[in-house]
Amino acid sequence: MRLNECGLAKLVTMAKAGEISPLDVASHVVAAVEARERDLRVFLDFDKDELLQTARSLTDSGDYRRTPLCGMPVMIKDNICVKDKPISCGSRILTGYKSPYDATVVVNLRKNGAIIGGKTNLDEFAMGSSTENSAFGPTRNPWSSEHAPGGSSGGSAAAVAADMAIVSLGSDTGGSIRQPASFCGVVGMKPTYGRVSRYGLVAFASSLDQIGPVTKSVEDSALMLNVMCGEDANDATSLPGAVPDFAANLDNGLKGLTFGVPRDFLEVGMDESVKDNFDKLVTNVQREGARVVDVSMPHAKYAVACYYIIANAEASSNLARFDGVKYGHRTQNDDDIYAMYVRTRDEGFGDEVKRRILLGTYVLSAGYYDAYYLQAQKVRSLVVADFAKAHERCDMVMLPTAPSPAFKLGEKIEDPLLMYLSDVFTIPINLAGLPGVSIPTGLSADRLPFGVQFIGRPLDESTLLQGARAVEKLVDFREKPFA
Repeated sequence: MRLNECGLAKLVTMAKAGEISPLDVASHVVAAVEARERDLRVFLDFDKDELLQTARSLTDSGDYRRTPLCGMPVMIKDNICVKDKPISCGSRILTGYKSPYDATVVVNLRKNGAIIGGKTNLDEFAMGSSTENSAFGPTRNPWSSEHAPGGSSGGSAAAVAADMAIVSLGSDTGGSIRQPASFCGVVGMKPTYGRVSRYGLVAFASSLDQIGPVTKSVEDSALMLNVMCGEDANDATSLPGAVPDFAANLDNGLKGLTFGVPRDFLEVGMDESVKDNFDKLVTNVQREGARVVDVSMPHAKYAVACYYIIANAEASSNLARFDGVKYGHRTQNDDDIYAMYVRTRDEGFGDEVKRRILLGTYVLSAGYYDAYYLQAQKVRSLVVADFAKAHERCDMVMLPTAPSPAFKLGEKIEDPLLMYLSDVFTIPINLAGLPGVSIPTGLSADRLPFGVQFIGRPLDESTLLQGARAVEKLVDFREKPFA
């Protein structure tokens, strides 16, 4: 048995029973990374010796059996801080910088027995939908090396799909966990905004960013959320209150659940293959005892435009700190301080990041704030109201995750608007701050995965995961990219 191909829940059960050790699992993961990393380019930092040494220490002590994650390795998107490890955010402007502290989510993982593994590739500062905006080159989709793995958490999704990771962490600002999960045929979970502390996540858009897991099953996502969530004094946006056991009601099935399908929003253009896959799944869910109702989301079609005003405005503010003064890249040509700022940022940032900073600065500038940013916030309120009204009629809204299967590398990189539209079905969920999970639901004729996402009520991840788990069992997706 190749342990790296197993899911987290199975490995934890085996470890608690004494059938395997953290060293066994780490050894299999390292072997997979050594075999596939050159072709896929998943990692920006991976120290196999450190991973094996930590796993060996845990194995020798035997303490791992008393922890929820039992010494299993977790790979981390490289915009999340891990103490004494490089953090680049996929950008040259952070060249040479190492984090002096652990993100809260990393602290929580360590406390619960996880081993922190490698740092995964991403679009620069999480700005992109294909991982092509990484300053260090794109990650490739394990299902087809010609295709993008999605973004911005493309490295995290590809790592799990290629069995180079048992589980990984990503961040989701406009679909950056769910869309790559869909493209790579794995499960991607975005919790309710505030469920997981953002302390130690390098900010892109502070009112939208959320950390979540990329896993091989819905059950694995539930286990990860159990140890990731909770209030944090270091993050004023983290939510108070007890964290439920998200795995407790996973197997309650479809009966009694109501799924809402926003037919008006689905009029947005999508591939016929995506539509067929989605329609068949809706029919099967209904046949298995769930109730399916039509819901209306009349303002969702404005979400992309709204998002790229709000997100870019926040990015313009958040990225002002990268100026070459205290850390990271600093230009060698610094005749005066103003020239130093300008040249450092010009040399350090890639084209997409520059584009978004310029757009964000423009919409916040005098004379344009009311016309753009303020109007976008009003539209955001309408999107929130659409979901609230829909959830009065259903337990969760059901949508395709992306309007197409994975597209080819290079296919959209020269057309920013076309690239932005690949997130048309994921962006509204971030604007509303709701939990969403994408699961794989089949393959296209070209053997590229389809994903369908489920969007729950605020803080109702438990019901959301129950529904997603039941559909996951119904679909029974077992395909592997290297089969």
